[in-house]
Amino acid sequence: MPGLLLGDVFPNFEADTTIGRIKFHDFLGSSWGVLFSHPKDFTPVCTTELACAAKVSDEFKKRGVKMIALSIDSVEDHHNWSKDVMAVSSSTAKTLPFPIIADHNRALSIELGMLDPDERDSDGLPLTARCVFVIGPDKKMKLSILYPATTGRNFDELLRAIDSLQLTAQKKVATPVDWKLGDKVMVIPSLSDAEAAALFPNGVTTKEVPSGKNYLRYTQP
Repeated sequence: MPGLLLGDVFPNFEADTTIGRIKFHDFLGSSWGVLFSHPKDFTPVCTTELACAAKVSDEFKKRGVKMIALSIDSVEDHHNWSKDVMAVSSSTAKTLPFPIIADHNRALSIELGMLDPDERDSDGLPLTARCVFVIGPDKKMKLSILYPATTGRNFDELLRAIDSLQLTAQKKVATPVDWKLGDKVMVIPSLSDAEAAALFPNGVTTKEVPSGKNYLRYTQP
């Protein structure tokens, strides 16, 4: 994504959405945020994704994360599409629990590097890829994932990644492969054993490896 790297302040764009015109930083306030783009309204994969997002929206809310989607169609199309989405979702909500940005001129998609060169609409214009951006309370980008238009996302993985981002923002730890909330975490290499012992009262265990280096240190956060 040209021009936008992890740690960069996310653009404070203005856009029309299904809840009116917003300024992105004002929309986020002091919350975490997740912005996920969709190639086009009334398309099969996008509909299943938004339906899933609606179903798990309470999980994002529990984590203090504001959700917002983006698609290249108009606000009117978004409102009409939302009815299909909620019909597909098993959510108890009657309306989509997060707004959708209207990017019909693709200006924001171009600014954020979200266009998929291999997938085009009936007019030959490139569709947006399936991008995910997680933004911290400091308005900096903490995570980005880019899927092609043909591959749907996994929202369980996105929640797992957010759990890791929020934990590691507060504690000097890293999360290992397939980590889930409640599992043991790893002590970051920059901490000495003495510092780790002082920071983690639950104790630190070290896994022995053939090299003899004590870098696989685990603790319960």
